[in-house]
Amino acid sequence: MTEEGASSSASQTIAAEHGGHDGRGNQDINQELGHDGQDVQDVTATARPGAQADQAVRDKVNVRMPADGAYLSVLRTATAGLAARLDFTLDEIEDMRIAVDEACAMLLSQAIPGSDLECNFVLGQDAMTVRVSVRCLAPRVPADDTFAWTVLTALAGSVDAQVGPGDVLNIVLRKSRDSSRSA
Repeated sequence: MTEEGASSSASQTIAAEHGGHDGRGNQDINQELGHDGQDVQDVTATARPGAQADQAVRDKVNVRMPADGAYLSVLRTATAGLAARLDFTLDEIEDMRIAVDEACAMLLSQAIPGSDLECNFVLGQDAMTVRVSVRCLAPRVPADDTFAWTVLTALAGSVDAQVGPGDVLNIVLRKSRDSSRSA
């Protein structure tokens, strides 16, 4: 667990090794999604309702699963559910679902076979930030002058890619809720 997660006032880790519960009576997310515990390897949700240093952050959700396209439906569903919590419109929700799927497709083409894909969602008051990352043998940041990158930027609003320590390739998507409509 990260230092940030450990200092959180409300932290919940859901994992199969706890017998389907997280120790506080909460059911394992694998059971809720109908999985046997091997598909989704780790799901962490961290809520920070009273954090002074980061008041704009409402929730953090981290999903780790095999870097295989067969599991992307889990991320599309999680993305839609989390965007709905922010009262995104149906179009904004669908844009984020497609953007996360496209970002993952860009990463999976470079992923080390058998590695994990990680997706970190940070929910703010009116915005969602999604970081998708995977370990690569020789990571290459996707070119920002391609049609796929242009579509990704149009869907998410703000897109960034970088190579982090340990040859981890990251794509970060940021989308704000349309502030011109009434809440």
